[in-house]
Amino acid sequence: MIELRTPAEIEAMRPAGRFVAEVLATLRDETKVGTNLLAIDRRAHDMIRRAGAESCYIDYHPSFGARPFGKVICTSVNDAVLHGLPHDYVLRDGDLVSLDFAASIDGWVADSAVSFVVGTPRDEDLALIETTERALDAAIAAATVGNRIGDISFAIAEIAYGDGYSINTDFGGHGVGRVMHGDPHVPNDGKPGRGFPLRAGLVLALEPWFLATTDQLVTDPDGWTLRSADGSRGAHSEHTIAITDDGPVVLTDRSFAGVR
Repeated sequence: MIELRTPAEIEAMRPAGRFVAEVLATLRDETKVGTNLLAIDRRAHDMIRRAGAESCYIDYHPSFGARPFGKVICTSVNDAVLHGLPHDYVLRDGDLVSLDFAASIDGWVADSAVSFVVGTPRDEDLALIETTERALDAAIAAATVGNRIGDISFAIAEIAYGDGYSINTDFGGHGVGRVMHGDPHVPNDGKPGRGFPLRAGLVLALEPWFLATTDQLVTDPDGWTLRSADGSRGAHSEHTIAITDDGPVVLTDRSFAGVR
C-alpha cells in the first residue's frame, strides 16, 4: 500500500533523516585504509545506541536474505555493491567502499547510502561514483508533484546510459515511512510519464547503483552480499526525500558535513 504523509509527519521524519546523515558523514570521515569493516559496524551500532535510535537492519530478514542480517550497516567493497554484510576485512589502499545505512527514530525511518574510495583512487572508480551522484541529483529533481515514478526512473537511466553503464532493475528505490522498504518500487530504469503519479506527501528512498561493466549480480555465500558477476566494481548513492508542493525535500542531506 502506498501511503502519503502529512506535512506534520514529514516534519516528524526529519530527526531520523538528520541522524542517518550524521552517521554516514561521520563514518565517511573516519573510514580509512586499515579500517576493519567490523569496526565500521561497531561504530554505527554505538551511534545508534547513543541516539536512542533503532536499527532497521539487524533483525531484517526479507525473502531474498538467507538469515536475519545481524549487523546495523551495509559495507560493500569493490565488486560488492549492495547488502554488503560486514565481516573481518581490513580496507586496503584504493578500495571502493559503499556504506548503506537505515535507522528509525520515534518510529520514523530514513535510509541513505554513500560511496567513496579510501587511499589512492582510480579515475574509473571516481567516474562511476560521480555517475551515481549525478543520477541521484537527476532523480531528486524529477521527484515533483505532477510527474510519475517513470519520470524518476528515466532521469536515472538517462545519466547511466549516457555514461556508458548498464542497469539492473532487480533492486532500486522504494517507499519509506514506518518501515524501511514500502511501496512503491522505484526502478533505476523506466519510461517517462508511466507509473504511479507523484503526490505531495510521498516519501521515497532513491538509490541509483551501477556496476562498471555488467548489470548482473551474484550472491556471496553469506547469503546477503551482492557482487558484480564479472568482478567489476560498483557504486551506490541514496537519499530519502519527501515530495511536497514546494518541491522535493532531501531528509538525509549530508552537505552540512561536506559529504554528498
